[in-house]
Amino acid sequence: MKLKITQINLLLLLVVATLGACVKGSSVTVSLPELVTNDVIIDPTATIAWTGGLITNNVAVSAYGVCYSTTNSEPTIADSKTTDKVNVFSYSSKLKGLALNTVYYVRAYATNSVGNTGYGNVVQFKTGSGTPGVYGTVSTVAGSAEGYENNTGTAALFNRPTSLATDAAGNMYVSDSYNSVIRKITPQGVTTTIAGTGTFGYMDGPAASAQFYVPSGLVIDAAGNIFVADLGNNIIRKITPGGVVSTFVGNGSSGSADGTGTAATFSGPSGIAIGADGNFYVTDSNNNIIRRVTPAGVVTTVAGSRVGSYINGIGTAATFNKPTGITFDAAGNMYVAEAANNAIRKITKDYVVTTFAGGVDTAALKLGSPQDLRVDANNNFYITDAAGRILKISKDRIVTTLAGKTGATGTVDGDGSTALFNGPKGIALDPQGNIFIADYNNNRIRKVIQ
Repeated sequence: MKLKITQINLLLLLVVATLGACVKGSSVTVSLPELVTNDVIIDPTATIAWTGGLITNNVAVSAYGVCYSTTNSEPTIADSKTTDKVNVFSYSSKLKGLALNTVYYVRAYATNSVGNTGYGNVVQFKTGSGTPGVYGTVSTVAGSAEGYENNTGTAALFNRPTSLATDAAGNMYVSDSYNSVIRKITPQGVTTTIAGTGTFGYMDGPAASAQFYVPSGLVIDAAGNIFVADLGNNIIRKITPGGVVSTFVGNGSSGSADGTGTAATFSGPSGIAIGADGNFYVTDSNNNIIRRVTPAGVVTTVAGSRVGSYINGIGTAATFNKPTGITFDAAGNMYVAEAANNAIRKITKDYVVTTFAGGVDTAALKLGSPQDLRVDANNNFYITDAAGRILKISKDRIVTTLAGKTGATGTVDGDGSTALFNGPKGIALDPQGNIFIADYNNNRIRKVIQ
């Protein structure tokens, strides 16, 4: 793994001019900057796109940004380029004045103190056609008001549904957080309770007597076991197909200790996903870190440093701010939703953390307050924005709104352009590609058809 980046490295940027003058007159060799180019996110109608870069080694730099071209497949600073503001060796870039429906090549660059330039990987992208995205159609499949009742369709009642998961048969599972139960909704819309008593607590055992405390993220393994990020209890729970609830990892104490089983501690675990390696990955929200949990229950911290901020980097040199939703793409990259940083972060299999979309930088895409996300079989991303929208980032990285309006709340079904949500959180996809939303403040489960 490359040398980890620390915030202290930022001081190097403040002495570039002096360092450059000294080095030019000496025989000291200055390394080339090593970089990673961020994904490119594209506006479908405007001639703009968003990307950026990450400098992954400890080199003082005098200039940084991205360079891009329509003809040079390995663009350099002799082509079009941006000059950006660095944020602890990472930066966002906004490309302007692009031609519609045109292929571009882009890569990050940085110039060291003696004037030599290093480059990141090349990303090829095609700008939008100028046509806006197509809205989906929204309906309510379950819930109508705050309460706790098992029934069919809108006759069922929920209290702040938070997270969703689906199985191969099309059943949906819901973390009904304020009722502190796990619910099941069949494809026919019948809602039942599969675990929990409806009261806050911490009790393992048979599902009907087990207790949870504001359950959050859900994931289902290949054997049909449901794993729950039990946020209020600071633990990860397991529900077997036979209806037995147990504590998988964590001991109920708030902390950040790595370890095995109940020797590990969490603080507000929010999201959970299973990687292609068979391990579980948890957004430990109050600790601002990402944890890996093996099937044997061994917990380690793989990214983040407990500092609530916004730094891209490698492993524990990166920082997050209240990470929530988590998912994987087919290539094994991990994606994390961060409402506090207005960002979707990308974590490679080597734990290199970059910004996929959004961020706090002025040059970043204005994403809103992302809560959760999923990736379909075609590599399209679907994101819940607590500000009131359901977003799609296509496999071609074109960002559109499927449904909802920023800053407008309500319970309107119908065409996505007029549909309204109220604090959408969890998201799930069924085998048919339908999108389901835990509409948190509306106490409903909504469906979006593209």
